[in-house]
Amino acid sequence: MEHLPVEVIGNILSRLGAARDVVIASATCRKWREAWRIHLHTLSFNSNDWPVYHELTTSRLEILITQTIFQTTGLQSLSIIMDDVDEFSAAPVIAWLMYTRESLRQLHYNVRTSPTINILEKCGRQKLEILNLSHNTITGVEPSYQRFPCLKSLSLSHISISALDLSYLLTACPKVEILTLLSLDIAMSDAQTSMELNSPSLKDLSAEAISLEKFILEADNLEKLQLKDCTLEVFELIGKGTLKLLKIDDVSVIHLDIGENTENLEVVDVSNFTIMWTKFHHMISKASKLRGLRLWGVVFDDEDEVVDMETISWVGGLLERCPNLKKLIINGVVSEAKSHEECQVLANFTTSIVGLMRKYMHVDVQFEYE
Repeated sequence: MEHLPVEVIGNILSRLGAARDVVIASATCRKWREAWRIHLHTLSFNSNDWPVYHELTTSRLEILITQTIFQTTGLQSLSIIMDDVDEFSAAPVIAWLMYTRESLRQLHYNVRTSPTINILEKCGRQKLEILNLSHNTITGVEPSYQRFPCLKSLSLSHISISALDLSYLLTACPKVEILTLLSLDIAMSDAQTSMELNSPSLKDLSAEAISLEKFILEADNLEKLQLKDCTLEVFELIGKGTLKLLKIDDVSVIHLDIGENTENLEVVDVSNFTIMWTKFHHMISKASKLRGLRLWGVVFDDEDEVVDMETISWVGGLLERCPNLKKLIINGVVSEAKSHEECQVLANFTTSIVGLMRKYMHVDVQFEYE
């Protein structure tokens, strides 16, 4: 061990991540302490890593974090996840961010401060590539000044922010590829009726527990769209048909529009959702590259056409238009009390599907009833 270069020791300590483990390991000898001070690039303070964190007062915890951070130089990844802390004082948090801002590339932070500080103003903007913020307030975003030229991943969880500031923030991240929005408190001005986001670089959007009247996303290179537990009147995607994965789970939306070009769709996973049959069929019928389709608890709603279990022509059309499909899973719920007619419908449906699948032996079809 004594022949290990100090840079390698720094990498070893960085892989430990947890601040307590790093401090203990760095006490091994002078060389390891030197590696901690000069070559440590990853440091994490997580209340789940060490039970003693739960016993410390907030002021003692602030001192501990400050002393640990200030003994390092060149931190690239800093994580402060303290679920049991109601609020940190603003002064030490500003000190942590200002001390690391020149080298920081990843910041994961989920603690409130009193008084509230502008995290975007304090964290290092020039090199930051990943930013995960939780339980904070973001206001007064100025895209012409607060730019994040290297940011590729942005995650906002339980954040209070206006629709306009969120739009400005996305504009300030010209290279962002991954955007995660979870339980946001989105403020709308009297003049606003919709939240409009625009990002030519965005490839992956995940939105969960979002409530809006109208959500318009313009993203020419979007490949993954995941919506969960959202309540929307309108969701509209404006793009160039690059979408490959569509996942919808327990979403209430009156009008869903993902564009006309769906030929690049590879995976469609829809759960607990109501959709117009004609719109769904139109979307799927163009997806010639589809290789995964999962429908669970989906209700097809169409005023002009009644779709019942005996109608399976759309399945045949789907299989014909999707030559790359490998697996088809059919989920159903069978109640304890079934009439003879209902049992016959289920039997006829199963028989028809089995007969149809003889033409498509390369597709693995599975029935899952509960």
